[in-house]
Amino acid sequence: MIDLKLVRENPELVKKNIKNKFQGAKLPLVDKLVEMDKEERRLKVEAEQLRHKRNSLSLSISEVKKKKGDASKLLSEAKNIPQKIAKIEEKQKALQDDIRTIMLTIPNIIHESVKIGKDHTQNVEIKKIGTPKKFDFEVKSHVEIAEKLGLGDFETSAETSGNGFYFLKGDLALLNVALINFARDYMVKQGYLYIETPLMIREKVLNGVFSNEEIEVMTYRIRDEDLNLIATSEHSLIGSFINKTIEEKDIPIKLTSYSMCFRREIGSHGIDEKGLFRTHQFNKQEMVVISKPKDSYKFYDEMLNHSVEVFKQLGIPTRILECCSGDLADLKTKSADLEAWSPRKKEYFEICSVSNLSDAQSRRLNIRVKGKEGNYFPHTLNNTVIATSRAMVAILENYQNKDGSVDIPKALQPYMSGKKKLTKI
Repeated sequence: MIDLKLVRENPELVKKNIKNKFQGAKLPLVDKLVEMDKEERRLKVEAEQLRHKRNSLSLSISEVKKKKGDASKLLSEAKNIPQKIAKIEEKQKALQDDIRTIMLTIPNIIHESVKIGKDHTQNVEIKKIGTPKKFDFEVKSHVEIAEKLGLGDFETSAETSGNGFYFLKGDLALLNVALINFARDYMVKQGYLYIETPLMIREKVLNGVFSNEEIEVMTYRIRDEDLNLIATSEHSLIGSFINKTIEEKDIPIKLTSYSMCFRREIGSHGIDEKGLFRTHQFNKQEMVVISKPKDSYKFYDEMLNHSVEVFKQLGIPTRILECCSGDLADLKTKSADLEAWSPRKKEYFEICSVSNLSDAQSRRLNIRVKGKEGNYFPHTLNNTVIATSRAMVAILENYQNKDGSVDIPKALQPYMSGKKKLTKI
């Protein structure tokens, strides 16, 4: 959520940003906000004037009574003021609620370095890391490999739970845990505090960390309770600071967390293939930073570099793809995806996503920093260290052998009791 003051003082900048995100339907909301804000501030002044008048009348009544005079007219006038103030405050509160509702739909101001583009097809490749391996046999998909080794069962999971779920068995299940432990240890060594979070959050937290569009697309809600399954531990981590004031000496705050994640992902992002690539439930190691505004893009680069290094150590060829304006979720000012090479499809696919949300989340959740020159809203950033399901897709495809076995990356072998290959059960 951007600052209402920005809408008030520079509505054209806000409109330009909306146009750059190709959300023309939201343009009339800016002028509506400006008018609503004017009315809300007018009501505030009117209420203050009435309070001042009430105080003045109280003094006058006191003086008249001291002189044994008739204060009935003044008392009658003063008697009506609280009711008038209450009616004004009721209108003011309704306006404030309506303003906030609209403000939650206005996209964050994108960073000046972001390319203006309509959708993901106009994202920009920044660089490639690593060289794809050349195979002298027909490359199999991760689904075919996992099923032939008896390590993945996608038919039974479809029966028990529906599409978008899976059973992992034997060494592939252990590889999943190895990836979690490897990612956790890497982040702890980088100075991030490891935290385990709740897997459910309240609606007020969800509204603070996600845009309305993302909530409708992704969120699983718990029936008859004010609880939602988390789509990522980022939401619990940031949400843990709701309505808190942080001492400036305590930032930056660097956190990492492992959790299961749950996403509906309907529509164009739906469950469109069998296997591990896009699922309703998956495991993820996350990283989050809360920083001073002036430092946030330094941490943006740092966090992206962590993901690059993790996949370098796993020996997976990757590329960095920077998101254009039309592909940015509303809370983000800048974002980039790290993508892994699929030798089966001969293309890259998303494995991590780093985002700077500036003060959008901290404003929504009322997270403040107590600074030397006053309180301010910090910037929040997040990035996937590793989503194990997609990492397993990359490993199964890039490390497959002609005999159907799969080599285990050296970085993971210590977490697999020294085992070097995935073989048939």
